[in-house]
Amino acid sequence: MLALAVIALLIGGAYYLYRQNVAAPTQPHADLTNEDIKRGWRELGFFCELDDQNKTWTLTGSRAGLLHFPDLLRGYIIDPANASDGALKHFDPYGSLEIMTWPEAGLDSHAMRGSLDDLDRLASLVETQLTVAEPGVRLRIREDYAPGSLYTLLLDVRADGFDPAAADRERLGATSEREVPKKT
Repeated sequence: MLALAVIALLIGGAYYLYRQNVAAPTQPHADLTNEDIKRGWRELGFFCELDDQNKTWTLTGSRAGLLHFPDLLRGYIIDPANASDGALKHFDPYGSLEIMTWPEAGLDSHAMRGSLDDLDRLASLVETQLTVAEPGVRLRIREDYAPGSLYTLLLDVRADGFDPAAADRERLGATSEREVPKKT
């Protein structure tokens, strides 16, 4: 009888973890307007996109915008609610960028995950890579963070003043480009 209870607990726990790791919806909430979505990307500082075919998480932004990502990670780390394994938080207007506390570092189709120390190491790796990055550079982070992961983190560095909402062409269309004031 005890063995049955343990098996039931294991199955229940596995189901709970599976439900926690189901991909976040990539569509915005129905009540979000295009302006809300644009504002969300601009507040985040970068555009985030998951490409399952190429197994890549791509963060697109200026160097200054991409430096918000390590801040986001460290904000996640200092929140006591994220201290236990399985804790997770969604970011970006669609909630598709997921950071998760997990015993080992990894990048997969659901989340960027690791222990709090691992996530701090990821923040440091991103900062280090960005210190010398020039616009047009695409920096790959996988081997130094989670060599066994099938997914890669790609930092697509754009020029200063880049509008992260402009990268969301699929949902916002070409109208998401910021207007540049004309010089007189």
